[in-house]
Amino acid sequence: MNRGRIHLPVSPVCNIRCRFCRRSFNKFENRPGVSAKLLKPENAAALVKKALERCPEITVAGIAGPGDTLATRHAIDTFEIIHREYPRLINCLSTNGLLLEHYAADLSRVGVKTLTVTVNAVDPVILDRICSGIILEGKIYQGIEGADILIEAQKRGIKKAAALDLVIKINIVLIPGVNDKHIPVIAETAAGLGASIINIIPLIPQHEFAGWEAPDCAALGKAREEAERFLPVFRHCQHCRADAIGIPGRGDISSLIYGEEGSPYASVEETFSHG
Repeated sequence: MNRGRIHLPVSPVCNIRCRFCRRSFNKFENRPGVSAKLLKPENAAALVKKALERCPEITVAGIAGPGDTLATRHAIDTFEIIHREYPRLINCLSTNGLLLEHYAADLSRVGVKTLTVTVNAVDPVILDRICSGIILEGKIYQGIEGADILIEAQKRGIKKAAALDLVIKINIVLIPGVNDKHIPVIAETAAGLGASIINIIPLIPQHEFAGWEAPDCAALGKAREEAERFLPVFRHCQHCRADAIGIPGRGDISSLIYGEEGSPYASVEETFSHG
């Protein structure tokens, strides 16, 4: 059965600073953290309606950016509307997990069933090489201190979400020479916290990792085998945009939906910041 999805790009800011992440507004890059523009939560239902008219196979409404979905309440407000008006859709959300513990109960209340948390290390020394800092309650934490705060927050959040019966997938960005030997530890930790599945994503060399080599197929395969000792591995991931719509592998119809005359999405101001 073909299952489609609509990604609703409602989250405008991020509260962590990953060294490999370059958020952008454009219409041509196919990768996470990219959207043409932003969508206001109150306009989401109208776009879901348009998308379902063109692609009735859509069964999933997801929010994955372009910022972190829990850095503001925009994602929760959006799902509250979508869950009320389209209760048959499966709601899913991706987050860095910094504020997951705080918002887990709200996510369950607004119909989120599946949750993706990006966990790139559970050792603060390793995570410091990947994440340069976090923003929490208006304060910037850097170095080992920031990494440790993020790791512990992720652990508490995943455990709480699992207790609320959310299905949790762990995303890991595989960075050769940084966290490639750390994959089994991440997987074992995630399994102990209640995660259900793991997804290993190859690094896209950009931003501070622009000169880095992406992992080859052998490195990716090895990492997946090591992770599979602890959790089932998801092997069908694509680098989807934050505004992707349609059936994965069969083309994206986001330009048809978001670019239609009178679309509320087309008029939203382009804006993004790190907190």
